[in-house]
Amino acid sequence: MSDTRPPPPPRAPFTRAIPDGDDRERLVCGQCGFVLYDNPKVVVGSVVRWGGKILMCRRAIEPRKGYWTLPAGYLELNESTRVGAEREAWEEARAKIETGALLAIYDITRLSQVQLIYRARLMDPAIEPGPESLEVALFAWDEIPWDDIAFPSVRWALRHEHEVEQGGDPAPRSNPPPDEPAAPQGL
Repeated sequence: MSDTRPPPPPRAPFTRAIPDGDDRERLVCGQCGFVLYDNPKVVVGSVVRWGGKILMCRRAIEPRKGYWTLPAGYLELNESTRVGAEREAWEEARAKIETGALLAIYDITRLSQVQLIYRARLMDPAIEPGPESLEVALFAWDEIPWDDIAFPSVRWALRHEHEVEQGGDPAPRSNPPPDEPAAPQGL
């Protein structure tokens, strides 16, 4: 049986140009003038607690394969940030969680990312690696593998969660100032 469908239409030629009324280059269709806005990616995740321990995942994918992170990833289309954080915990650690308050909003401008990190509670301690994790574990604060943390924002979120747990202001945090000295190990 042969395929009698017509071939797909040719793709419109997009070029980089500054559209009228704009101040930066965008991808613009040379045929109809449609502007394709290439905007930042939204990452959602959580600091998940079970008792006094925090859920972490050892990455099975690049970047930073083999390093520890929090369950987090890109928000999907038509998905709320809370649902996205819960989905990422399931995908990476088969963890059923309940998201709580927003812990932090981090701007990672060099990667064009905005990260929203929630505080969350693990509903069941039965966890196991998902396809993007080599292993998953619950760590007490003094057991966290600080030398093998995947990304600076993971360290920030852990430190911010620790501050809130110690009675600090629960208002959402943001990136530490660029001139802030590196936190000592374990912070």
